[in-house]
Amino acid sequence: MSRVSAQVTRWLSVPDRYSLAGSVSSLIAARRDPCVRFEGGDFWLAARTPEGAATLHLARAGSELLATGHGPGATWIVDRADAIAGLRDELGDFPAMAARHPLIARLATTFAGVRMPATGLMFHRLLRAVFEQKVTGKEARKSYHLAVRHFGEPAPGPVELLLPPEAAAVAAVPYWVFHPFGVEQKRTQALLRCAVVAERLEQCADAAEATRRLTAIPGIGVWTAAEVTRTTYGDADAVSVGDYHIPNTVSWALAGEPRGTDERMLELLEPFRGHRARVCDLLAAAGIGAPRYGPRMPVRSFARF
Repeated sequence: MSRVSAQVTRWLSVPDRYSLAGSVSSLIAARRDPCVRFEGGDFWLAARTPEGAATLHLARAGSELLATGHGPGATWIVDRADAIAGLRDELGDFPAMAARHPLIARLATTFAGVRMPATGLMFHRLLRAVFEQKVTGKEARKSYHLAVRHFGEPAPGPVELLLPPEAAAVAAVPYWVFHPFGVEQKRTQALLRCAVVAERLEQCADAAEATRRLTAIPGIGVWTAAEVTRTTYGDADAVSVGDYHIPNTVSWALAGEPRGTDERMLELLEPFRGHRARVCDLLAAAGIGAPRYGPRMPVRSFARF
């Protein structure tokens, strides 16, 4: 694919204290993400849009962002650039909720410039989320890198990025293709089921519909659905129930309890309903974590199975 393509541009107004880096950080799988780059204050995102391949470039210029799209899907991605940058994120009644808890009030002020993105692009995030099921972050990042480089194609535009794997290409391969990526049969089959119905999933009207459709797919539970809807739809209430760390983090931060269950986490987050994921994101942004006891989760190599 040629990197020479027409450009579409758009200027976006940003609120006071807006942080581009903080707002798009959840869209970056890891350092050297083949599909995403944040460098020198500029953000680049390669995507497969409904109108074709595209690369979005977001650059800060004073009180505005300049959004530039490259490729056949340039118009689509620039039209959505404000959502991808988190500028459609409405805080609503969250400031009043946050004020009731000293820690959350402080974090809401500290990270006031961070907004939740809503890409409108599901399959890329779904692929990441399936790889992240029940393994360490290091394992998931390695699998993601290998899969993108196996399926990816050069993205349009002036920077060297790869397009995320195309759902149809993923659906067409047998499960054992993913073994060298460190992904065992169970997760691979869940991903293949998602790839088969990816077009319908991308057409979900909102996070609630997407959650219903995703969790109806064998191998996709509420944790995976929440990870996907949080950045695809900017769902500020999508709590990752079943996470290895988050229940402990929430219990420690909000109640001083070093260990917590999903039930206790949801109980503590209830006063923030509508913004429960936003609270979890604030705790993560602040680097808050429960005390560690015992060994870390072991790193396994499914590539050798």
